[in-house]
Amino acid sequence: MMKGKFDKAMFEEDCSFVEEILNVPRKIAKKIVNGESFYNPLTKRIQTKESLLKGDCDRRADRIKQWIDKEEKRISDFPGYDGVEPYLMYAKDTVDMLRSNSPSYNIRKFKETKEPTHKEKDMPKKKKEKAPQEEPAKTVRASSDGETPKEKKGESQSAAQGEAAAERKPREPQMVTVNGDKVTHGHAYQSNVNPQDWYFTARINGEQLKPQKMAPADVAAYDKKEITVPELMQRYYPTKLMPRVPEEAFKYPNGLAGPSGPITIDKFNVYKETDETRADYGRYKFYAQVGDKKMSTPASREDLNAYFDRVMTPGQLVERNFGERLHLPSHYAQFRLPEGIDPKGVRVAKDRSDGRWKVSADLGEGRGRTSKQEISFDDGYSLFKAKSATREQIAAKYLGQEITAKLAAPLSMEKSASMKV
Repeated sequence: MMKGKFDKAMFEEDCSFVEEILNVPRKIAKKIVNGESFYNPLTKRIQTKESLLKGDCDRRADRIKQWIDKEEKRISDFPGYDGVEPYLMYAKDTVDMLRSNSPSYNIRKFKETKEPTHKEKDMPKKKKEKAPQEEPAKTVRASSDGETPKEKKGESQSAAQGEAAAERKPREPQMVTVNGDKVTHGHAYQSNVNPQDWYFTARINGEQLKPQKMAPADVAAYDKKEITVPELMQRYYPTKLMPRVPEEAFKYPNGLAGPSGPITIDKFNVYKETDETRADYGRYKFYAQVGDKKMSTPASREDLNAYFDRVMTPGQLVERNFGERLHLPSHYAQFRLPEGIDPKGVRVAKDRSDGRWKVSADLGEGRGRTSKQEISFDDGYSLFKAKSATREQIAAKYLGQEITAKLAAPLSMEKSASMKV
């Protein structure tokens, strides 16, 4: 994928994160990501860079730093996510911005690094220095165990330092992924904006993950300690736990088994639809070029995460999102009819009423036929021309849910009686 488009996709992802975590409009989120606006915890508002730089920048930066230190101390022993962490992160950015734009602060820092701390005080000597007198040696008495007070003091200091080091020992991870990434601070927290909403988040290798809204059942299970952090990670960050594919897969062309032989993916990337006239305006989309075919389609959140977390190759994503248009046999292999359905009962034919190709299936005695569902041009091409799909696979693709529901429903008394007769 081209670097420019990748950077744009990451920019939009950052904007989405800011928009959700700080509960601000998209326009404000973009200004925060661009460094045009910053979070001020003293006013609990988003302010422009210009307004923050007005007045005494140093004093404002010091006050925000005091707030940061106070909050970090408050949550230092907290077992998980408190909800203030994102605000701390953006407040630190505000302090950095204020200080980097403060001439007096930069001059002070320059002097601290360049000037000596002592000037022996360069000052002229007015009095003749007296020769130091030797003090009489002090007698050091040993205790009953043979140790001197200094030795005991040294041992106690070493013990205290050892205890302090043990207290500062990094927190053990709640889990380690298959890639060796360490998961910490996995925690559920209540939204400050909508108290009925709860979010789950965690850190991987110290990096804060974007909070994910939890299902009510998971909130209840978490409250009762019936669900663990690894289980919540699997549910809300599945691609973080999957093994990553080699980076080479994103640098070299991927090959797929086409309907009549191998095919090569020439281009694959992610972009955001900017055409306001389109129904999918503002959505992330996948773009792929295979030979003379140029295709795009809206990308699901799961597939986007799989792409950015590098757990699926471009070939696998093309297969999943464009398999129908490329008439790939692997695309249709995923569709299977339930057991007990006779393939001979599947029918693909033109509907006399509108002349469109539709598929239906006979479910056997007592259950009748399914409805007729129109199939796409690509599926029709795969079935009749490319021969990469079968009638049963087409039926399973379009009628799978209906067939499952009909098979699960009990037979009516009338039908049951007719079958016995």
